[in-house]
Amino acid sequence: MGKPYKSFTFTTKLKVNRRILVAGGAGFLGSHLCERLLKDGNTVICLDNFSTGRMDNLRHLLRYDTFSFIRHDIVEPIDVAVDEIYNLACPASPPHYQADPVHTMMTSVLGALNLLELAAHHKARIFQASTSEVYGDPHVHPQPESYWGNVNSFGPRACYDEGKRSAETLFYSFHQQYGVDIRIVRIFNTYGPRMRADDGRVVSNFIVQALKGEDITVYGDGSQTRSFCYVDDLIEGFYRLMNSPAPIHTPVNIGNPGEFTVKQLAEQVVAMTGSSSRIVYRPLPVDDPHQRKPDITMAERGLGWAPTVALAEGLKATIAYFEHQLAPPAKEFAVVA
Repeated sequence: MGKPYKSFTFTTKLKVNRRILVAGGAGFLGSHLCERLLKDGNTVICLDNFSTGRMDNLRHLLRYDTFSFIRHDIVEPIDVAVDEIYNLACPASPPHYQADPVHTMMTSVLGALNLLELAAHHKARIFQASTSEVYGDPHVHPQPESYWGNVNSFGPRACYDEGKRSAETLFYSFHQQYGVDIRIVRIFNTYGPRMRADDGRVVSNFIVQALKGEDITVYGDGSQTRSFCYVDDLIEGFYRLMNSPAPIHTPVNIGNPGEFTVKQLAEQVVAMTGSSSRIVYRPLPVDDPHQRKPDITMAERGLGWAPTVALAEGLKATIAYFEHQLAPPAKEFAVVA
């Protein structure tokens, strides 16, 4: 760790067929990113330790001879020759990142350090999937990238919130000290196919509960707001930032500025699924943000990016995915000669 790398200059012209490492590539977002990169003719090396990622997310990619998979935890160093690196490796839902908070912190900090050293060694451009959680329970609304946040460093969410903040600092430091070409996205609530049914996020929770006819569990009074971005829009934002010829080395918000209360989301899911589920209310978790909405001015001006998928459209696709996931397996019948 901490090797004295020399500074270097990156060219803005990108190779046609790049060797790209996607850490966390078997996860919800990572698998969609791998798919996009492969379709564009790149060689993709997917890295995952399966803490929350799943091989089922990758099976349809095995037909590509330009796709390979390595089971690896980025807390441990790795050396593979690459042109670009995407770091999406870290549990992102509270139940998962709170299950092992020490490892969550290590993944965010040591993992980022290991991948940054890999990028410096191979002179690779590197992308960090940061999060809107760096804004904490914000006092500024909507949240621009210039807002420093209101984060509790000593609470149940801190392992993720502060881990991601520390990772951003490492990226900044490697860029300043060693000239590493960095790109950082702050992700706002994202949903879509390949979410885990048990990931504890509000969209998947509500859809699964509704499809099962269970009570829809709203934490708090439901007045807290979120902005929901469909996964295809998010991946397009990743792609535009990573391939931008302009050297954008500061964090960029990527999310949908459409703002809904949690109660509104629950009601819409119930209506779209035709469920008989009741909406019930439980105490709000510690440090749960009351408002969350991105200011995407920087993405609009610098990347020409804005979300295109409306919430109803995205929910329709996500509900269809979970209907398939929750359907009982087809029965097999023996053939009688």
